[in-house]
Amino acid sequence: MSDTGTRRRGRGAGGGAARRAERSAVRIEAARFIERNIPNFEVLNDEALEIIEHNAETVLEEIGVVFSENPAALDLWRQAGAEIDGDRVRMPKGLARGLCATAPASFTQHARNPERTVEIGGRNLVLAPVYGPPFVRDIAGGRRYATIADFRTFVKLGYMSKWLHHSGGTVCEPTDVPVNKRHFDMLLAHMTLSDKPFMGSVTEPSRAADSVEMCEILFGRDFVAENTVMTSLININSPLTFDATMMGALEVYARAGQAAIISPFIVGGAMAPVTVAGTLTQVLAEVMTGVAYAQMVRPGAPVIGGAFVTSIDMNSGAPTFGTPEAAQVTYGAGQLMRRLGLPYRSSGAFTGAKLPDAQAAYESANSLNVGLMSGVNFMLHACGWLEGGLVASPEKFVMDADQLGALHRLARGVDMGEAAQAMDAIEEVGPGGHYLGCAHTQAHFKDAFWRSDLFDYKAFETWAEEGARDTLTLAGQRVEKLLTDYQRPALDPEIAGQLDDYVARRKSGMTDAFS
Repeated sequence: MSDTGTRRRGRGAGGGAARRAERSAVRIEAARFIERNIPNFEVLNDEALEIIEHNAETVLEEIGVVFSENPAALDLWRQAGAEIDGDRVRMPKGLARGLCATAPASFTQHARNPERTVEIGGRNLVLAPVYGPPFVRDIAGGRRYATIADFRTFVKLGYMSKWLHHSGGTVCEPTDVPVNKRHFDMLLAHMTLSDKPFMGSVTEPSRAADSVEMCEILFGRDFVAENTVMTSLININSPLTFDATMMGALEVYARAGQAAIISPFIVGGAMAPVTVAGTLTQVLAEVMTGVAYAQMVRPGAPVIGGAFVTSIDMNSGAPTFGTPEAAQVTYGAGQLMRRLGLPYRSSGAFTGAKLPDAQAAYESANSLNVGLMSGVNFMLHACGWLEGGLVASPEKFVMDADQLGALHRLARGVDMGEAAQAMDAIEEVGPGGHYLGCAHTQAHFKDAFWRSDLFDYKAFETWAEEGARDTLTLAGQRVEKLLTDYQRPALDPEIAGQLDDYVARRKSGMTDAFS
């Protein structure tokens, strides 16, 4: 049928109105976690990997690690065969690696909506938003301290962002809520404003316990006892120091069968050597120690081996992102985690930029693509990060979240099916023709190319008439649209009431503390 005939039939059947209605309808979509169909990039050969592994074992045996103010941890290490000298733990070669063997290579984190459940490990990549900034920057208010209202905004944006698989944890630090109470409000937001998986509190062991108890209300106690419903971020005080607060939270989660990311916080040249090989040696030693400890607490406890890595500007002392050296560490750490048999956490939309500008775009793109190619299984900070992690930005959040769609498409690899080979199209068009109107293009154009929901590809004249909007302006408008379209996911009113009651009861017994 001719194009003209097709248009007439569409008008007669109300096709134009139907298509406009379809385009304007609110659709809350959530992509399945990424399953890579592309190879990992490996920067180290077998000899290099063996050298780093040998050196890491030497560090643990001869230098050791510190478990500060944690006599119970020292007792566990002593029973396992380590040498204890004060609060320093030295391990014979092979001890930590052997203990790591009981950690699962992959695990399921359940969401309250089963369709949002994720598989962490193997060839999979789960994307989660920025974590931890005390400040927020947006078009309307500039740079300011974050509030619980900001936090709820980010949770809603995460829920509405198709390419994000995970609601995250401390998406920003709500400084208007007392330190000892804010974890309740943050968890409640993740549990009620989204139905994606989320992270628990780690700032004090009792807050980790509160996180487990709130999950028992949301999912049911028996379900939590048998399944992983939370992931947590356990940072190591690099170099080679494990503090009682983080280890206490790790103990709570491990005993409850909940997942923990064991992640050194590395700034090369400050918290680790300036060289890639030296940094990888320290990362491996620290990760093996943390994972081994989790397995001593509960063999089989789900863990993720992590590496948050940045370099440093030797003039200002500020961290730098998107650099070649950070990429090499990220690639190398991925190889080391796979040899340990662990899921891998690293990378994100990192930038040191103060604004969502060209610096932010370059650095974030570099980091995101390195994460995809390095075999990362859990990517924290995948969207929203500014100013070295001090700032969360809603505009940067939606810019990054949009680009995560490109990662999904890249990870699919190259389709070599019969339709993808397009021999019928090449035959139909022949020499000197064009493919715009051929049958193959008409059949596949809707999903042939990944399309941004944010960028402007209009002709110059149209762009100018619409206000010559730059990407930051477009991002601000998208933030407004997503929040306007937001629809709270359904939750059993009885469970919602029990969560509210739990939070109110626990808060009522506490005196406000802001430090």
